Amino acid sequence: MQRTLRIAALQLSAHDRAAFRERLPALLERVAAAAADAELLVVPEGTMPAYVLGEPGIDGAAPQEAIEGLRAIAQANRCVIVAGVAKAVDRELRNSAIVIDADGSTAGRADKIFLWHFDRKWFAPGDELTPIRTSLGVLGVMICADGRMPGIGRALVDAGAELLVMPTAWVTSGRNAAALENVQADLLAQVRAFENNVPFVAANKCGVENTMVAYCGKSQIVDRDGSVIALASERNEETLSATLSLQTPAPFRSPLPVPAPRGAAHDRAIRVAISPHGLPADIERRLNVLDAELAIAPGAATGIAALDRIVPTASLEADAILDPGTLVAYRMAGYRCAIVVTNGEPHPWLERVARARALELRMYVIVLEPNRRAYAVDPDGICIAGTFDGFRIASFSLDAPRTQATAVAPGTDIATGIQRVASLSRRESRT
Repeated sequence: MQRTLRIAALQLSAHDRAAFRERLPALLERVAAAAADAELLVVPEGTMPAYVLGEPGIDGAAPQEAIEGLRAIAQANRCVIVAGVAKAVDRELRNSAIVIDADGSTAGRADKIFLWHFDRKWFAPGDELTPIRTSLGVLGVMICADGRMPGIGRALVDAGAELLVMPTAWVTSGRNAAALENVQADLLAQVRAFENNVPFVAANKCGVENTMVAYCGKSQIVDRDGSVIALASERNEETLSATLSLQTPAPFRSPLPVPAPRGAAHDRAIRVAISPHGLPADIERRLNVLDAELAIAPGAATGIAALDRIVPTASLEADAILDPGTLVAYRMAGYRCAIVVTNGEPHPWLERVARARALELRMYVIVLEPNRRAYAVDPDGICIAGTFDGFRIASFSLDAPRTQATAVAPGTDIATGIQRVASLSRRESRT
């Protein structure tokens, strides 16, 4: 059954932990104003009391005062509120999102599972992958870096979530001060919506916290087809709003493979040529010109086998990687490169999905669209080579050891995160 829902995402300026009590009245005013015309309101990660906690441990009185204020606002406006808070749970501190129902009661809580960098200095990771039922419907609540783990959104939607909701603290390096980059804001949020066939709502901060953590803004509301229907600026407080249609998700899911474990290969750098066309008879001469050792093309089994001896390589049809669980299974089995072959028809989302898979799994992904285009994506999610028009054979350096480097921030390891999410998913499926 289809129904509409008025959604708001509140983008807030960052505040230091020491300023939380002083800021609280104005913060609650902003929340009340945003809730007045929304049925669902999302407030950023670490709003109560802050994201950068430092030492010593927090005083729970101020966050609890804020939560009571949120309850009153939710009840007065008949609005479900999802807000980021530091929460003590069984003597451990969690980076949590509290979900307050429209009557002011607590509908549930989600704890951040994939902790990022200094999160680990004061938070313990969450250990549940369970959607939260509210008077509006079933929410799949994730927090910030949880969006980097494709298995989290997949598990929540497959367990009944109709909407993915993310209080977040998307940071930026400031590499380009004129365009504050963050791969979740710029790519992964839209892919999470598309691959799970549900809307996605993220509320982020802007500004700087504690003089050393900068946020990229870009809070957003994304429709089920991955299209961004509301996007905040990079530097200003804003309230995004949109009316979305909710309906039973129908994401593409393929039977998840159970690949045989792969051991180490030669693990060295190699230059690879790629083509969407059949290889010419003089391919060896061309490889010599390009300083490439092998060529990958549709039907070129010899080149694929040679690459597989250097870095474990899976060959898949394009539809398979549209399911966020497929390549995870190969990565867990030891594969570190994927060759994806389409049926020749262009797919508007394939390149974005390929970039997401490469980035979130620290793999190389080579896509072959027969007689049309071939391109390669590196473990940072960057398209590093691709053919076009008369450029029929491209080449690139595939540095196999890079795929072994799964640490993406201090104390934050992609391989460990993937394994943990898979374990939580199996546990939830048994209960």
